[in-house]
Amino acid sequence: MTQHSNGPRRVVIVGGGAAGFFAAITCAEKLPGTEVTVLEKGAEFLSKVRISGGGRCNVTHACFDPREFATRYPRGEQELIGPFQRFQARDTVAWFAARGVKLNTECDGRIFPLSNTSQTIIDCLVNAALGAGVKLIAHCGVQHIAPRGTAGFELVLTNGEKMNADRVLLATGGCRTMAGGELAVSLGHTLEPPVPSLFTFHIDTPWLHALAGISVESAELSVPGTPLRERGALLVTHAGLSGPVVLRLSAWGAREFHAREYKFPLLVNWLPHLGPEEIGEEFRWRRGRQPARLVTNTPIAPLPARLWEQLAMAAGVGKDTRWSALSRAAHHSLDRQLVHTEFQVTGKTMNKEEFVTCGGVRLSEVNFKTMESRLCPGLHLAGELLDIDGITGGFNFQSAWTTGWIAGQAMAGP
Repeated sequence: MTQHSNGPRRVVIVGGGAAGFFAAITCAEKLPGTEVTVLEKGAEFLSKVRISGGGRCNVTHACFDPREFATRYPRGEQELIGPFQRFQARDTVAWFAARGVKLNTECDGRIFPLSNTSQTIIDCLVNAALGAGVKLIAHCGVQHIAPRGTAGFELVLTNGEKMNADRVLLATGGCRTMAGGELAVSLGHTLEPPVPSLFTFHIDTPWLHALAGISVESAELSVPGTPLRERGALLVTHAGLSGPVVLRLSAWGAREFHAREYKFPLLVNWLPHLGPEEIGEEFRWRRGRQPARLVTNTPIAPLPARLWEQLAMAAGVGKDTRWSALSRAAHHSLDRQLVHTEFQVTGKTMNKEEFVTCGGVRLSEVNFKTMESRLCPGLHLAGELLDIDGITGGFNFQSAWTTGWIAGQAMAGP
């Protein structure tokens, strides 16, 4: 497998995931005749694409303003504005459409293949790569990379063979451990320590566990003593709290929560669309119009009845208390419970659909116009290997498509 110095340009891509494939296809299509090889240490390519979105693959998100799109990244926002102006979500949709893949936008902005299966995306990428002449090699990792003289690199593969390349792209995925970025480190790069970025919260409150399966369309979560605050759909689980709002909060608070060893207070406003006066008016309406009704049986919309009942009892309202008998103190306690429930988070569980890490190659060491290393000429980096991570909803895939596309364009260039 040893290559020689003459002949067409040789590009080696280390990592057969979303960013690696997009870079390979882009490079091979832009400069036909280039020898583009994708090396994947695992048994199959695009394994994360296969399992993402519950097996449906959340390709991107329907936000077509590059600056607005970039605000969805707790790490990488400023660096991605330029790249998104060159290849954004609209370009991703057009790219797949040009290759026969129809996409569907859901009401929350997430974009999936119309087929509702990630296999459609995998087939498209594999076929596009093979059609462009890309060589795909599985079960083949890289043990070592070293610059070769004045230009190019020598790679030592896990099978002991050597391969030469003019350009190399590292697209090895998220650094779940520091070892995940060892190739980049060996070439002079610095890793920001990896910590989990999308996870759910463990909460040991018995009355909350009794509500497992209940969802709230809109709740506001905040962490006292920090600026962390998010609003969105919330799901009660057997372990605690999950749903889009929890995943977003975990992304923005990834390093803060890690530093606290995932033990911190959490405030929940169950009725963020109502102000204090409006909640007071709801109480007065019930006391005036439904004085004989039990407080625990008359929820304020849109709260589920079972959740309302538990919140009322947690506020000290007895099961037999009627609105006409609700004391001023109980009124105040219930009001506070609705907008200021405090839980103690005691741990986390990784989101089963998307294992995303915060951390990776330091962004200041990469030129985002080409995704080329500022420290090692001819080396490019893309995807989750970089210290970039987005909130849930298709944003992590879009940064992979975009950084892969830019790297592919650059590796095919002069």
